[in-house]
Amino acid sequence: MHSSTAAHLRRTPAIGAVVALAAGMLVAVAPAAHAASGATLPFTSVEAESATTTGTKIGPDHTQGTLASEASGRQAVRLSSGQRVEFTVPRAANAVNLAYSVPDGQSGTLNVYVNGTRLARTIPVTSKYSYVDTGWIAGAKTHHFFDNARLLLGRDVQAGDKVAVESTGTQVTVDVADFEQVAAAASQPAGSVSVVAKGADPSGNGDSTQAFRDAITAAQGGTVWIPPGDYRVTSSLSGVQNVTLQGAGSWYSVVRTSRFVDQTSSSGNVHIKDFAVIGEVTERVDSSPDNFVNGSLGPNSSVSGMWLQHLKVGLWLTGNNDNLVVENSRILDTTADGLNLNGSAKGVRVRNNFLRNQGDDSLAMWSLYAPDTNSSFENNTISQPNLANGIAIYGGTDISVKNNLVSDTNALGSGIAISNQKFLDPFSPLAGTITVDGNTLVRTGAMNPNWNHPMGALRVDSYDSAVNATVDITDTTIIDSPYSAFEFVSGGGRGYPVRNVDVTGATVRNTGTVVVQAEAQGAATFRNVTATQVGAAGVYNCPYPANSGSFTLTDGGGNSGWSSTWTDCSTWPQPGQGNPDPDPGRNLAKGRPATATGSQDVYTPGKAADGDANSYWESANNAFPQAWTVDLGSSYPVRRLVLKLPPSAVWGARTQTITVLGSTDGSAYATVVGSRGYRFDPATGNTATVSLPSGTDLRYLRLSVSANTGWPAGQFSEVEAYLTS
Repeated sequence: MHSSTAAHLRRTPAIGAVVALAAGMLVAVAPAAHAASGATLPFTSVEAESATTTGTKIGPDHTQGTLASEASGRQAVRLSSGQRVEFTVPRAANAVNLAYSVPDGQSGTLNVYVNGTRLARTIPVTSKYSYVDTGWIAGAKTHHFFDNARLLLGRDVQAGDKVAVESTGTQVTVDVADFEQVAAAASQPAGSVSVVAKGADPSGNGDSTQAFRDAITAAQGGTVWIPPGDYRVTSSLSGVQNVTLQGAGSWYSVVRTSRFVDQTSSSGNVHIKDFAVIGEVTERVDSSPDNFVNGSLGPNSSVSGMWLQHLKVGLWLTGNNDNLVVENSRILDTTADGLNLNGSAKGVRVRNNFLRNQGDDSLAMWSLYAPDTNSSFENNTISQPNLANGIAIYGGTDISVKNNLVSDTNALGSGIAISNQKFLDPFSPLAGTITVDGNTLVRTGAMNPNWNHPMGALRVDSYDSAVNATVDITDTTIIDSPYSAFEFVSGGGRGYPVRNVDVTGATVRNTGTVVVQAEAQGAATFRNVTATQVGAAGVYNCPYPANSGSFTLTDGGGNSGWSSTWTDCSTWPQPGQGNPDPDPGRNLAKGRPATATGSQDVYTPGKAADGDANSYWESANNAFPQAWTVDLGSSYPVRRLVLKLPPSAVWGARTQTITVLGSTDGSAYATVVGSRGYRFDPATGNTATVSLPSGTDLRYLRLSVSANTGWPAGQFSEVEAYLTS
């Protein structure tokens, strides 16, 4: 989901599993203490860049708008005419699905070889469903470069056999091949009503819409049978209730339509299974319901064993879908979301599905009009959402996101986002307990061009309101994030807090910048979070906006590998940069998180470290002593402080009695400079300089004010800390 605001208006109606890259195959490997992340899939994927090729490998690249950035693994193989890529088959198979891209406006075919013998069958390739532009979404560029095409080989191949694809004239970039042993077509269930018996044309030439409607009417309380074949449905179905729609298998029974079920209500007990719905959606038009399901299937319904492709959204669910189960399905090449629970969902389970190449959030819950409650996304595998998040929870009560595998988010999104971004009203913010457990995130997180800073692999976002729900994040694995692992932010730029977050049990490996990217006020506790190969520093803790308040990280024990803090809030760490040596002339306190024993009205602590001498902190009045504290991020040999009040002459001269204290851990403070009076006079700039003794080393700087001759409160417009005397 996206907005047209400065960030990103909804327009469309123990340790978790580790991931091994072995022989180019993405495999979820579960530790003994926890279930494996992701779906149990009927295919095994092999990356083109790991295969034998006469073409050219491209990537890796994480730059929005590049072809490699949208590829699985951020790499692929480009083939010119006559060039090929040869895959070693990882398992017994009789079918292959290929993710590929061709230049805009082009189409062609790929020859297919099995163990050196060319097949009569070819794989068609086209740019028809690619190169999508969504200019109303701020920060979007042309995207959705890849597409998927499938082929029944007509023979069995075994593990170790060779399957090659060869360009026949059109330049083709091959990303990944999915090898699958497709079972024989299922037989018609006894007592079912066949759509062919009602006049449907399995050749795809005739219009089968009325036949489907007549079969549904005739089969109330029973099953509509969709035999093997291609069926053209030219307008959507409605009044679907108390019926099962069943095909012979998603490789055999194919319905060609961009709008299958479109209805606002249903009495329910609808079961849709075992066929494909393949559309003709080539652009994203948010006013058009170009979805497999648009609206409601009614309570106690299910969707299973489906292949959904070339639609705007797979399932856009509104109204009563209580206790719906969506499982064991594939959703590919949608121009917007894969599935969206658009408010009112109760007890919905979305599990064991595979999603690839979504043009918005792959899986989303959006609590518009009424909250989604007690619903879950579990054991899904998500790859390559190219303009948003892998999984997004926008509000809702008692939601679970468990044991999912998300990889290769591209732009404007995280692997998982837990957010109070509302898009429209009425919106129900996050409430109750949000459980995020056992998920694995690989190469997730992206640069947000609207914010000009990165989004983490797992993001908790108080975008439009404070996060007050309990957010439990457990047993998470984050691998190869191009930027940060965990992000806490108020993405709307209004500084709402993120509270009640607990992160327990996480493995972070090879994160590009930091483990924790904290930009909101609030707090989180971390336990048993281990990190290796951290690119820049353990923690980036810089408030956004600068004076909005600090984020408190509580060490619950068992953490390792990420104790350092990024020291310069005026710059963003770049992947692999490491903490820079501080400029000896740099103000170490500028932009750093600040706290105080009290503040008056809008004169908050951060205003004494925001770089603006005209804004200021003022303590609670008539309550001396008062203290102001800043966290410099790391311990420094600070030698000089410059204390400021606004330079305007309306500020009369005054003397403040101040004690300077320091700490390396934020708990034990020692006096650095004893209590004394410092004169502030607008005639001389309204500043005072404090020299610190040699040997001073501190991370936390505290100024305790016990008197002020000009006002009954402590006051600073800037506190500057320098290494130089």
